[in-house]
Amino acid sequence: MHCPQCGQQQISEEIKFCSRCGFPLGLVSELIFYGGTLPQLAELPKNDKWLTRKNALKFSLAWFLVLVLILTPLAGIADIDALAGVFAIIGTMGALIMTIFSFLFLPKEIPLYQNQNAFLGAQQPAQFASRMNQQALPPQQTQPAQSYAPPANSWKAPDTGELARPGSVTEGTTKLLRKDE
Repeated sequence: MHCPQCGQQQISEEIKFCSRCGFPLGLVSELIFYGGTLPQLAELPKNDKWLTRKNALKFSLAWFLVLVLILTPLAGIADIDALAGVFAIIGTMGALIMTIFSFLFLPKEIPLYQNQNAFLGAQQPAQFASRMNQQALPPQQTQPAQSYAPPANSWKAPDTGELARPGSVTEGTTKLLRKDE
């Protein structure tokens, strides 16, 4: 498999991250396994309801604006005072009734991203189920303090164990200068 971001060829199909750029490859291998589609997406609930509280409130506001703020003044300008009164009453009372109806009887619109149980019922193939049980990091390895040995070029004096002073860079050069004189 190749990384879709940088094109680096991966060592095995089971690798979780790209060795060059760090791109997460777990979802890529799942997409390849299912032929370019994810079965979890088919199980997502569709929010196709148009009769929700939000839409009813929008409609009642539009109803009020059209009847009270547009048609009532137009009827008043046309010198039809009875019709202007009817528009004002129907617009105000209709918007009030629709608002109360929407709060009492219509459901709230639930955004799709808040549905956290969408992916719980998804069926995973056996190879991905076994990978989910594996930990991302290897088990912790410890080294006892007694087995620690200092590096070969240590600053500790081998005899006493005290810190030795490193040699000066200029020591060798002054000896060479004295030799020339």
